[in-house]
Amino acid sequence: MSAGVGERLVDGYTLVVFDLDGVIYLIDRPIPGAVEAVARLHAEGRAVAYATNNASRRSSEVADLLTGMGVSALPEEVLTSAAASAELLRDRLPAGASVLVVGAEALRAELRAVGLTPVTQADEKPAAVVQGYGPQVGWAELAEASIAVRAGAIWIATNTDRTLPSGRGPLPGNGSLVAVLRTALERDPDVVVGKPEPALFETAARRGGGGRTLVVGDRLDTDIEGARRAGLDSLLVLTGVHGVPDLLAAEPQRRPTYVARDLAGLFDPAAAVRVPGPADADGWSVTDRDGTLELAGTGRQLDALAALCAVAWSAPALSKIRPVGPDAARAMESFGLTAAE
Repeated sequence: MSAGVGERLVDGYTLVVFDLDGVIYLIDRPIPGAVEAVARLHAEGRAVAYATNNASRRSSEVADLLTGMGVSALPEEVLTSAAASAELLRDRLPAGASVLVVGAEALRAELRAVGLTPVTQADEKPAAVVQGYGPQVGWAELAEASIAVRAGAIWIATNTDRTLPSGRGPLPGNGSLVAVLRTALERDPDVVVGKPEPALFETAARRGGGGRTLVVGDRLDTDIEGARRAGLDSLLVLTGVHGVPDLLAAEPQRRPTYVARDLAGLFDPAAAVRVPGPADADGWSVTDRDGTLELAGTGRQLDALAALCAVAWSAPALSKIRPVGPDAARAMESFGLTAAE
């Protein structure tokens, strides 16, 4: 039995929800194949949505950014953690209530849009603190937030991504800044809105009309875990933060339904694989020999990955991997795996 998807992956779903950074684009450039993949989905009349933990842009700004890259997007198709945080606070606080903002102007704009008043000083006695990513966030803002929370303000984090992708490698994300306040306050935020919490994906699925939804992401700890919490299937693409070594070490709640190198996996059955697959099938076999996984065989490299997942995920800890034969060595090299001595 093949570990592959058998038919076009996209044909099993009525809505595809994309993460953005690391899946559709990297910083300000589309990832190769992303423009074509989204255009193909639209040409086939398939519903598309975008869910992002990035709280530094409004939904309309994200839609404009995507459109400028050649990716057709409407503001109502974009779900941001900034907008979701503003809606949550709108439902909890009186109209016009003051909210201290740590983050970008987009977060302040979302608060104004729902009738709340963004402020910058703890002396203004805010009812809540909302913390989102902003490239200019510094000690002064974090200090004001700390004072406000100690005085009793609700503390909302838009998301807790520890890093964000860049052309120079992972950089500190909002989760790293939340960790500063967590250390200072010796407590966690009252609410985390973004992924891996399920709210963004659940909202997208409701908007999609209740059909089967596939979440496409590059991060196991946000996109994939969030999809699992929302009860949705997921596709991990290897174009962003997490790669195969992370996948093999993933805890159960962070394991995707499918894996593909890129978005071609939506349309080409040979470019995606369901994980885990059989440990001994499709030309490959993986054997646990005293804590070292031996990969042997030949065939489609993604099938080798599915077999590795099957054995690695049943082991008590991530094992070393040793290739047996040149094809196995090439497969491991293509996935960024280091061979055991």
